[in-house]
Amino acid sequence: MNRRYMFTAFVSAMIALNVNAQGRFDEMEYGKTKTVFRLNAVSLPKVRIYKDGQGGRPVKTVKMRAIGDDRWEATVKGDLSGMFYTFDIGRGECPGTFAKAVGVNGNRGAIIDMADTNPEGWDNDRRPPLASPADLVIYELHMRDFSVSPTSGMQHQGKYLALTEPRAIDYLKRLGVNAIHFQPLFDYASVDETRLQHPQFNWGYDPKNYNVPEGSYASDPYRPEVRIREFKEMVQALHKAGIRVIFDAVYNHTFDIEGSNFQRTYPDYYYRKTADGHYSDGSGCGNETASERPLMREFMIESVKYWINEFHIDGFRFDLMGIHDIETMNLIRAAVDEIDPTIYIYGEGWSAGTCAYPQDKLAMKASTFKLNGIGAFSDDMRDALRGPFSDDTKGAFLAGIKGEEESLKFGIVGGIAHEQVDMARVNYDRKPWANQPTQHISYVSCHDDMCLVDRLKASVPSLKDASKCEAERMAELIRLDLLAQTAVFTSQGVPFMLAGEEMLRDKKGVHNSFASPDSINEFNWDNLKQYPQVFEYYRGLISIRKNHPAFRLANADAVRKHLEFIATDDCLVAFRLKHLEGIDSWKDIVVVLNANRHAKTVNIPEAEYTVACCNGVINEEGIGMPFEGDKVQVDGQSALILYRK
Repeated sequence: MNRRYMFTAFVSAMIALNVNAQGRFDEMEYGKTKTVFRLNAVSLPKVRIYKDGQGGRPVKTVKMRAIGDDRWEATVKGDLSGMFYTFDIGRGECPGTFAKAVGVNGNRGAIIDMADTNPEGWDNDRRPPLASPADLVIYELHMRDFSVSPTSGMQHQGKYLALTEPRAIDYLKRLGVNAIHFQPLFDYASVDETRLQHPQFNWGYDPKNYNVPEGSYASDPYRPEVRIREFKEMVQALHKAGIRVIFDAVYNHTFDIEGSNFQRTYPDYYYRKTADGHYSDGSGCGNETASERPLMREFMIESVKYWINEFHIDGFRFDLMGIHDIETMNLIRAAVDEIDPTIYIYGEGWSAGTCAYPQDKLAMKASTFKLNGIGAFSDDMRDALRGPFSDDTKGAFLAGIKGEEESLKFGIVGGIAHEQVDMARVNYDRKPWANQPTQHISYVSCHDDMCLVDRLKASVPSLKDASKCEAERMAELIRLDLLAQTAVFTSQGVPFMLAGEEMLRDKKGVHNSFASPDSINEFNWDNLKQYPQVFEYYRGLISIRKNHPAFRLANADAVRKHLEFIATDDCLVAFRLKHLEGIDSWKDIVVVLNANRHAKTVNIPEAEYTVACCNGVINEEGIGMPFEGDKVQVDGQSALILYRK
């Protein structure tokens, strides 16, 4: 199929979709003299009006009337501002599928004027400019983790407003990240918002109301407008600091089935089933949604658009994107492009189990080339560096284990075809899966795995050697940590890091901390005083990437033209960025990654070089005196960056 035909087909599909979707998910339309309720439901619903967000009897019950196939409407006269509502088709009350405001714990929709939730200056809020996704430095952050510890020094510990405080903003700006990927911020089910005085924790991958901010991060979860306004204040503060906000979109499953808003309005429609009638469980959470069905597809598209338009969201990370069908993901991309094509979309190119939908039609990593500008996480690169997700004790390149060099090289070029990468030796893939490097998320750790510190301690034997003193083991740990991130931040593609790695964060060895207490998940800000060199190295890496476009080539042909690998030994990867005139102030760059425990010599093109990174220190202006030669020695377990002006 040619690109012109594909584009025409997509435009036609989007026009039809937008027409059909107009008002379809506008379930509550407030006015001072009347409020209109609408619902997609399989049978006649009732609307119940309540005074409070929980408890009490309804003050009014209204039967809805049919306005089309499985479409219902009711109008209630009077000013209902401050009241709450539910829908009920006989399967239990719920706030509908697309509630935009809710009461405490999200069991009832809230009737508010959304204009009243805008902070001062919201109309003038603008997303920070972005020329290419390759310019992003993504920082994956759990809202509570960042500030809940007393060591944070922040007033609004564990809350949206913490990210508006000068200490937080100044820290993020100093580090240099320009995009925060927040773990789920929509209303999720596992934290009881009425008991926040009791410590509770969850990552939030248990959706309840997809289009309302989570109440436990607000100063008052009982007042529906507060969580919305404080969320917007956070976005506004980050935008002023030049930082984009990325939303973690978990449309692939719900917290449960019978209690879900989907099931209580349109039983079994939104979920896939196996051939024998059981609920499919590609998510590993008991269910998977059916993105290919028209109503679910429209829901996802309209939800993404809503978060952009109402909350000024700048990007989306799709949880278990491999559960969603390719067509839906491309339609989402097309809808977002109509608003702002700089909004970046990426996701996990896999599922957690077998899906009840043809594999070749799902947005798996291997099919990323079929996705129009949508990125995917590179488990190839991740596991080449620190070992497989399935075995915490098994190391790879960082542990000095040979055989992962080709997989690392595949990550360095950004998942594209490159004549110097032998795909037969890449760990998971036998052919390139990215059309452009901007579809490749380069990373070594994220939330649903060990922190890098914990993984290194678990998989590198010398870090567990009790015969070595603690200082010796810590020095090696830091060397390997910095080496890992040098590989990530000097690679083509889009760099991604788990928040807190820059202060040697750990989770005390916990692999899956989704429900672990704060003592496991929280940042220990005292680490900044204990390991200042680690933060400075991360800051320096990010600065080098930002200042030098050679590390951010957004086009596959440009990568193939300018990046070449240098022959090396085992556990050693070296590459050159060449012929950079007109691209970068550095005309020639050499990067060497040495995972061996001892120093190695590498042959390089003869020239006069300045050392920008050596033995755990970064200085773009140069470390020591420039040198001239065709050989360079790289210390064990370290990275070297050289350049020629």
